[in-house]
Amino acid sequence: MLNFGADIPFVSHLGFRLHRMAGGESELHYEALSEHLNSFGVTHGGATMALLDVALATAARSDTPDFGVVTIEMKTSFMQPARGPLVAKGRLIHRTASIAFVEGTVFDAEGRVCSQATGTFKYVRRQSAQADGQRVISTD
Repeated sequence: MLNFGADIPFVSHLGFRLHRMAGGESELHYEALSEHLNSFGVTHGGATMALLDVALATAARSDTPDFGVVTIEMKTSFMQPARGPLVAKGRLIHRTASIAFVEGTVFDAEGRVCSQATGTFKYVRRQSAQADGQRVISTD
């Protein structure tokens, strides 16, 4: 298992595992805990969207380890319930000096497409200033 290259407490809490982050691509694995399920007993859409957000962001920064990214916008489509262990794959479609356009897909344990997303991300320098003891990330 690989390291995301940054401490992301929410990602650690959900249990996302990074399996690939190179060449504009990413692959994450995730098995939802009982508290991550919805009332139908399948992975909650919010957890699935978080998985897609991280897969897209990881693909965007796969070739720029000195930069982080922040999500500008993301559109998600849900095709079918997400059951069992999930695999999310992200792919960088196009980038400029400061913006990345990315797409990603979540597959269920049977390899079926559960959801898909496209997103736009802004590259930001990892070096962040301190303000009142808090990290400040410039999105200018």
